[in-house]
Amino acid sequence: MIANILIHLAAGCASALMFGSIVSGAMVAVLLFYLAPLPLMVAALGWGSGGAAIGGLAAALALGTIFGLPYLAVFLVTIALPAWWLGRLAMLGRAAPLAMSPAGVPSTLEWYPIDRIILWIAGLATLTTVVTLFTVGGDSTSITEGLRNSLTKVLSESSSAPRGDIEQLATALAIVAPSAAAVMAMMTLTVNLWLAGKITAMSGRLQRPWPDLNAVSLTPMTLAALSLAVAISFIDSLPGIVGRAATATLMMAYALQGLATLHTLTQGSRNRTFILGSSYALCMVFGWPILLAVAFGIAEALFGFRRRFARQPPPRAANDD
Repeated sequence: MIANILIHLAAGCASALMFGSIVSGAMVAVLLFYLAPLPLMVAALGWGSGGAAIGGLAAALALGTIFGLPYLAVFLVTIALPAWWLGRLAMLGRAAPLAMSPAGVPSTLEWYPIDRIILWIAGLATLTTVVTLFTVGGDSTSITEGLRNSLTKVLSESSSAPRGDIEQLATALAIVAPSAAAVMAMMTLTVNLWLAGKITAMSGRLQRPWPDLNAVSLTPMTLAALSLAVAISFIDSLPGIVGRAATATLMMAYALQGLATLHTLTQGSRNRTFILGSSYALCMVFGWPILLAVAFGIAEALFGFRRRFARQPPPRAANDD
């Protein structure tokens, strides 16, 4: 028990140090900042989510003592809460004697579905984005103005373009900044949870079988939620900002489903490695191809490509009669 508490406190300290490193302004601090949930997620997956909550709370109190109350609040909402909750959900299981693991091995537990965890990630990413924006201002006007002023300052220091052009660009970026921040939060939480699962599995502490990520299938209500978020995003007020953030995260959820569909449909293809590698490279380098993955994910939800692919008979060998 004492050893577990020490592990969770150490994980909390590591997360706090990685989160607080951003004040240094160093480039490597940005990477550490985005990986701040990782130690707490590893602790939650391998040693229990309850202890991870204690470690996260202790880390938040330490940050609040050193840097002030805003750091405590932001760390709790953006780092400790997602790490604890996602770690808890990932290890949530119920008795199901007839359940089968992805490898086809009989299992006595039915684990919390990955598609629902993705939706929780989308919700938490939206929440953390909105909370972070509240540190800029208390309403939509002050948030947009604060973002515009900050971006104008950054662009002025890094560019010699005319002042008018810089302000115009900053105004445009301030409008899309909440959506971009939500996408980054979604990607950060997803990658951190995946890395935490891999690390915990390598250590032998992961109690659940590794899920079949290619089988991720969002519920039909997700499309309705996305449509509602898109409608709300047109409101010119604080709900509009929340709607745009939710739209961005739900679109990323469909992008993950689209990529999972691509993994499934390319099984057995000789060019599978090239197709998958080039797809991920294009998304990471250019960014906009992720919209194709979103469209593919929505199309999968509507037409069920993977179900049709699964019903197809396997290809016959060349020497078959």
